[in-house]
Amino acid sequence: MGKLSGKTALITGAARGLGRAYALHLASLGANIGVIDINLKSFEDFETEKVLLTADTVMDEVRALGVKSAGATADVSDPEQVNAAVKKINEALGDIDILVCNAGGGSGKMTDNVASELDLEQYHLIVERNLSGTIHTVMAVAPAMKAKKKGKIITVSSHVGQAATSTGSYAHYAIAKAGILHYTKLLAQDLGAYDINVNCISPGFIATGRMAQGFKAMGEEKFLAALALKRFGTPEDCAKVVEFLATDLSDYVTGSCIEVAGGSTCRLTLSL
Repeated sequence: MGKLSGKTALITGAARGLGRAYALHLASLGANIGVIDINLKSFEDFETEKVLLTADTVMDEVRALGVKSAGATADVSDPEQVNAAVKKINEALGDIDILVCNAGGGSGKMTDNVASELDLEQYHLIVERNLSGTIHTVMAVAPAMKAKKKGKIITVSSHVGQAATSTGSYAHYAIAKAGILHYTKLLAQDLGAYDINVNCISPGFIATGRMAQGFKAMGEEKFLAALALKRFGTPEDCAKVVEFLATDLSDYVTGSCIEVAGGSTCRLTLSL
């Protein structure tokens, strides 16, 4: 029996990258896994992600670990699609005990979208994808958790949502991730009376299959210089923190944000 045997975890954006790592890690603890993604085979868009797959889909990888899994497609910026996807997961796996709102992502170059010169099309896209997508997913799942008076909700911010880049760039993404962090704190106050824990993780420079390529292209040394541990994080580094927040280890933790950033204390002056 694993720590999460008999539980159902739903992870958005889990077809590849960090979401996949969360799905596999929670499955290894015994949880049944629901996957929502805009494309359940999005790993095919990135060769460095595709080579990591050990089966046709993440759901198949999860089933190979001896637990149940179901997938549904949805654009999390569309609440109707999210509601339909959550209903499909509920029908296949039952009520959701653990929610990880991982879907999101940025757009454009890290040096673009300075705070006073936002590309408004990109800004609205990123806010909808990240902040609104998180809100839509929580609103679809929270009613059943409130009815049971139990649950764990984990949102995903970013270290750029907690401190500014030295040039004020990538502001569209930073604003969305900062919004997720504060939404988490509000949600914890709202749901605490229902014995629902709501917490956030804030990843730093994590070398997923896709991001590792980007770090190399932009010059790894400038990123590593900003990290106390002098190495990039791994998806498993983040998944271990998700484990803490998804299990009884964190039963008296709510409204908190845990940075998984390798001690990126120089991020305020990091010039990208």
